Amino acid sequence: MPDTVRVRFAPSPTGFLHLGGARTALFNWAFARANGGAFILRIEDTDAIRSNVESVRAILEGLEWLGLDWDEGPSKEGKYGPYFQSERRPLYRQHVEKLLKEKKAYPCYCTSEELRERREEYIAAGKNWRYDRRCLHLVDSERERLSRERPFVLRFLIPPGLTSFYDLLRGEVSFGNVELDDFVLVKSDGMPTYNFACVVDDTTMKITHVIRGDDHLSNTPRQVLLYQAFGAEVPQFAHIPMILGKDKTRLSKRHGSPSVTYYRDQGYLPEAMFNYLIRLSWASGEEEKEVFTRHEIIERFSLDQVTLHAAVFDLDKLNWMNGLYIRETDPQRLGELLFSILKQKGKIQPGEEEEMHAYCVRVCDVMRERIRYLAQLIEEEKYYFESNVEYDQAVFEKVMFEDGVRERLEQCRKALGKIDNFSVHKLEEVVRGVAKELGIKAAKLIHPLRVAVSGKKEGPGVFDLLEVLGKERVISRLERAIRILDSRVQA
Repeated sequence: MPDTVRVRFAPSPTGFLHLGGARTALFNWAFARANGGAFILRIEDTDAIRSNVESVRAILEGLEWLGLDWDEGPSKEGKYGPYFQSERRPLYRQHVEKLLKEKKAYPCYCTSEELRERREEYIAAGKNWRYDRRCLHLVDSERERLSRERPFVLRFLIPPGLTSFYDLLRGEVSFGNVELDDFVLVKSDGMPTYNFACVVDDTTMKITHVIRGDDHLSNTPRQVLLYQAFGAEVPQFAHIPMILGKDKTRLSKRHGSPSVTYYRDQGYLPEAMFNYLIRLSWASGEEEKEVFTRHEIIERFSLDQVTLHAAVFDLDKLNWMNGLYIRETDPQRLGELLFSILKQKGKIQPGEEEEMHAYCVRVCDVMRERIRYLAQLIEEEKYYFESNVEYDQAVFEKVMFEDGVRERLEQCRKALGKIDNFSVHKLEEVVRGVAKELGIKAAKLIHPLRVAVSGKKEGPGVFDLLEVLGKERVISRLERAIRILDSRVQA
């Protein structure tokens, strides 16, 4: 292994940071940290039409949320920058001029229409299409004329023979060069293509290991040929398996959002997502151990432990793991995260920030044993945040229309209205006291009381629930439930 390990994560800013990209970044980060190396972030924004500032921001936010700190890259300039490909065009020109001078590249004037026609002819004749090198054999006068009349691209001249490289997961991999056509290095607008820019950048940034998805495996022989053409040392490659959905198809929205920032905004904890992603295709050798600290991951991570079979994204397992972390997290932190989600959704009114922040902490304290992600409180436990409780109709009719319920709730409302100390112990004392006065079991009062204030038959302990909701909400909801029962009788 080189003295100084240097790895990179090089996303294209054409959308959000997806889970597959985040896992690739995580593997690179863990490998760098485990080997005392450097983790470089490079933004491959040569696609001027699709690249945008918002996507760059989303990628940076996703990496920062996961705690994947980079040693060089945007906002952390090093001696091998700049770290946006759009700012490295002079470097690409120097390298393509070297290839042209050494006759390892040549201009191609074929239009897309001409290429399409010739491709169709090949296919109709039962042949595999490879660029036929028509422009390689042009005489100088013809090349000069076409240069004046047409835009052109620059192609790499594939040499004969076999291209081999060693993959750290697969071993020796070989491709026959006859299967590789003379691919484009520079487009007609002067922008470099992915394979060309990638090699120039990895070479000039002194990248020692390229850890990326196995969907790039077919690009590697072309890139190896470019390293060799430049006389540069070929980095070590490790092509990690893709992430699939539970149906074994490529991960997409139907499996749960593929966006990292979606999970952040849903109230997943970054350490839970970090732990979950690192376990996709990486086995520490400790079969029964599921939860790792960052320090433990850095201590244990090795490419030797990365499996070749595709990883499966299982939302249920992610939820399980996030639930573990939530239960171990301080309610103060959970409350702050929940408050941020509510604010983002426009559910915090001006002037109530301080009160709602404290309320969120109390909600998380009583609910953290029961939830898998924080937005679940907003989606499934709406009674905490909406003034008009949404009743489960089946439960409401079964519990609330029992004889005597209206009178029990009225007595309870009066008793609760008289106390200022809305603590668990005081609430239990008062409610059980009302039940005793009415000559009924406490459950006969507790069940309708829960439905009246939450709309559900299950939840946290009812006295914990009452304490968190507070006197104003509880009394208001009891009054509403009583009104509904009165209107039902009158009807």
